[in-house]
Amino acid sequence: MSPKTPVQRHVFEYALLRVVPRVERGEMFNAGVMVYCRAKSYAAALTHLDEAKLRVLDPGADVVGVRAALGAVEGLCGGGAAAGQAAGDEPGRRFRWLSAPRSGVVQPGPVHTGLTADPEAELERLLDLLVR
Repeated sequence: MSPKTPVQRHVFEYALLRVVPRVERGEMFNAGVMVYCRAKSYAAALTHLDEAKLRVLDPGADVVGVRAALGAVEGLCGGGAAAGQAAGDEPGRRFRWLSAPRSGVVQPGPVHTGLTADPEAELERLLDLLVR
């Protein structure tokens, strides 16, 4: 038997995206996750909006607007044409800007770290574990 080659894991960072329909009340729920891995030059976000939760917290919520805000985070975090003026920015810079605290309907949570061999798979795993 040949010894197994250890899988190389890299440090990654992630932050949840929270929907806070009525900022003054402070009620929120998770609606997405952003992942950044410097070693892989990777940054991406995935979202999943639970409209039923949104309507429980705010029956008059602007669902289209919340979806648009979440979609904008996905586009900006991933880079490319969807990132607009930030398309040329490094993935880390886009992640840092998006994970900075803000007061709005869509807010980032605190940044956490971990180790992963596959940041894209980690993004899917975290969305399933923490959002869906």
